[in-house]
Formats: sequence, C-alpha cells, structure tokens
Amino acid sequence: MIEDSTPYYCQLIEGCLEETVGRYGLSPTELNAGIGKLKAPLANMQAAYKNNSLPLLKVPEDTKDLEIAHAALDRLSVNAKTIVFFGIGGSGLGGRMLGQYSSWHVPEKKSSDRANRPAVRFYNNLDGATLNKLFDGLDLADTRFVLTSKSGGTAETLMQSLAAIQVVIDAGLKQEIPKLFLGLTEPHRASVKNGLLNVCNHYKIPTIDHHTGVGGRFSVLTNVGMLPAIARGLDPFAIRKGAKHMVQQMMDCDDPAEFPPTVGAALTVAFDQEKDIRNLVLMPYCDQLAQFGPWYAQLWAESLGKADGGSTPISALGPIDQHSQLQLYLDGPHDHLVTLMGLSNKSIGPRISPELAKLAHANVLGGRTAGDLVDAEQKAIGDALIKSGRPTRTFKIPSLDEQTLGALIMHFMMETIFAADLYGVDAFDQPAVELGKVLTREYLSQME
Repeated sequence: MIEDSTPYYCQLIEGCLEETVGRYGLSPTELNAGIGKLKAPLANMQAAYKNNSLPLLKVPEDTKDLEIAHAALDRLSVNAKTIVFFGIGGSGLGGRMLGQYSSWHVPEKKSSDRANRPAVRFYNNLDGATLNKLFDGLDLADTRFVLTSKSGGTAETLMQSLAAIQVVIDAGLKQEIPKLFLGLTEPHRASVKNGLLNVCNHYKIPTIDHHTGVGGRFSVLTNVGMLPAIARGLDPFAIRKGAKHMVQQMMDCDDPAEFPPTVGAALTVAFDQEKDIRNLVLMPYCDQLAQFGPWYAQLWAESLGKADGGSTPISALGPIDQHSQLQLYLDGPHDHLVTLMGLSNKSIGPRISPELAKLAHANVLGGRTAGDLVDAEQKAIGDALIKSGRPTRTFKIPSLDEQTLGALIMHFMMETIFAADLYGVDAFDQPAVELGKVLTREYLSQME
C-alpha cells in the first residue's frame, strides 16, 4: 500500500497508479518525474520559511493576534444574541468552513459558556433579497456585525457593510455603532484607498489588522478564519498547532517523495499533463467537512487557473452526492481524479433493531448504526471507482479535531503552492479577476 502519513491523516495513492486502475492511472515514471521536479521548490519553500519571505508559513506560530481576536470578540459579544459575518471569497469561505465544522463538533469537555455564546451567521454571497430578509429578521440592538475585507475595497462586502450601517442608523441606533460592529481589514497605508477602514474610522468602529502578508484564499489560518472559529467555540491554538506540524514536517523533509503535499501536487498535475484528467473531485464523507470542498475549490481554481492552464476543482459530499454525481464519475468520461476523505464512523449514530430493519425489507441494516452504513459506503465507493478504472486518492482520517483540521488546511494550501511551481504560475495573484471588477464598476456607474 502506497501512503504518505502524518499523525493526523494518511494519504493513499495506490488507487491512482496504472498497476491498480489501468491505462488511466499514472506510471511510476510519470509520477516520479513530477515529484522530482519539486525537489528545488521544496528547498525554496524551506528557505522561505527561514527568511520569512512567505509569511503564511509563520502564521501557525503566532499567538499575539489570537489574544487580540479573543479580546475584540469578547467586547463585541456583550449583550449580543447574534453575530453576523460579512465577507466574500477568501474573506468568507475559510470562516464558513470552520463554522460548518463547529456546527457538528462535540468537544471532549463542553465549555460552560458554549451554550451562552451568540449565534453565528455567515453571509458570504451578495443578494439584495437575502439582505432584506436578514435585516427584517434581526433585532438590531442585540445583533453584531463583523466586516472582513483585506483591501477594504471589495464592492460586495462594502455593500453589505454600508447597508448594515444604514439600517442601524435608520433604527435610531447610530450612537451604538461602535459597539455593534467590528472591522477586519489592512492597516492604513498612505498609498492605498481602504474604503472599509475609512468607514470604520468615521463611525469609530474598532478594527483588527488583517495580516498584510497573507491574501484572501490563503488567509484562513489568520484572524480571518480564527475570529469566526473563536466565535463558534473552537480552539484556534489547536488549529494552528496542526498547521504548524505540517510546516515542521516540511522543514524536516529532504525528499519530496516523503512529504504528502508535494506528492499530492505532483499527482494532480501529472494527471493533467500526462492523462488529460483535469477535473479534481474532493469528496469528504463527513458533514463536518461539508464546507471544506468549497474552500478548496476557490483555493485551487483561483491560484492555478492561469495562462490557459490549470484544472477544475469540484466539491462533493458523501454519501449525498453518491445520489447525484457518482454516476458520472463511475461511468462517464475518464477525466476525473476523485479524492475521498474518510473518517471512521463505525458504531456512531442510532442503531436499528433487527425487527424494524426486517419490516423495511432491509435486513442488512439490522443491528447497524448510521455510521456503520456510511463506513461501508465510503469503502465500497472507493473500491467501485478503482475497479471501474477511475483514479482515486484517499485520505484516511483517524479522528477529526481542531489539530487535524489545521493539518488538512495546511496540506491543501501547500499542495496548491507546489502545484503552481509545476505549472509555472504565481499561486498568489488573480489577474483575470480584475477585469470583471473594472467592468462591474463601469456598468454600475452607468445605471440610471
């Protein structure tokens, strides 16, 4: 069995090789060629950690910013029943992903104040009707708003933020604005017009500095993601501990064949360049990771889709997407690489009595739990994909906690950066997106 292990997960790639899935799998030569090309990029990333030229790698070591976030959130939460997070793209998807994890997370020791925390709601997409419904349904006096934009000029977030301020003013709560809002944006720079910061300063809204060296889709480990994590009762120090372990594993590694993110990058790019397989399906079997796929999709697509190249990330969720997408992956064109993320669900959930199972003509469910069924399904689907000649990578996750989540986040960010090295593109820019922003402003200014 071919695997790359960490204390948090095991990456199995034998289902991607031609000896397992036939002609649509990679030969050892094809895979090893890609891994070999990452020896220099691995050394470069190790050097970047040492000279701090890639600040993302040092974020897991920070603690002071978490103390600031805790304090700001404590102040914001006084007399609050609901906290609304506004932000789009990288300023929203990471926090929402952590929020989804928290919704299903049961801590080993239940915090005494967990039940008393304000409810947390995420609004990452702009829709006028949704905004109307949101504001109509809120008691503004006990609602708080977190406004997140790195540049402070993101039009959608500014629209949400200004609309919230307007409804608060219209409700006669103008004097309460400093207590009801919190901004998260870059600090003042004379050469940059930061609209969100300007608004916050005008209304005396407290702000937290967005990390200046870490951009949107890579920002989940900064306070962009940690603030919602704290609001949802997660341990941000544990999340960063898992991410820090991945960085340390990279620093201790001499051979890219022994580091899971470099192997993952070589694998995905080799399927594109050698097999014309450019659709990458990420399919966790866990509701806690339901928003991991959308977060990954932005990370991969916006970082690598450049210069007429790149591959297409597809978010799926098991078992639900067995009943919507799986037919395509098993019997459609051979242009998908499926990555399954599986946890042990055995004996978890309600157990069905044999009598009830017999009544439903489903004897096989008798004495089984819901988790037993999910366990059997994720194993069966992996085997079915491989037997159908469909390349399949599997992450085996022994247990999912904050540290494991942090390690998985760092894995996929590193995998994306190393894939960019293989594609020969800059993982951190998004030049094509800017045209859409320019045209949007132009059309908006022409409206009567």
